[in-house]
Amino acid sequence: MKIDIQYVQMPTSESMDAFVLKKLKKLAQKYDWVIRAQVYFKLENDPGKKGKICEIELSAPGPRIFAKSHEEHFEKAAIASIKDVEKQLKKRKEIFSKH
Repeated sequence: MKIDIQYVQMPTSESMDAFVLKKLKKLAQKYDWVIRAQVYFKLENDPGKKGKICEIELSAPGPRIFAKSHEEHFEKAAIASIKDVEKQLKKRKEIFSKH
């Protein structure tokens, strides 16, 4: 799986890159049919203090898999998005195994 990480209107972070790569590589080992992952980190002005956004889009057979989360910290947003993506991958794998 090819993994692209982009930071939209904010500085890049080596620690976030390493964190996300580690988590997504585990998913790639489990679901080897995933082709590509695109991760976007965005900073939004939010008075509710949940302005850290993580979006993950996976290219796989069938429709694209997408997850987005708003949290107080980028790590929490990334974890929430990865969990959501993993749920979708499990559902897709169940559909594949039925055929």
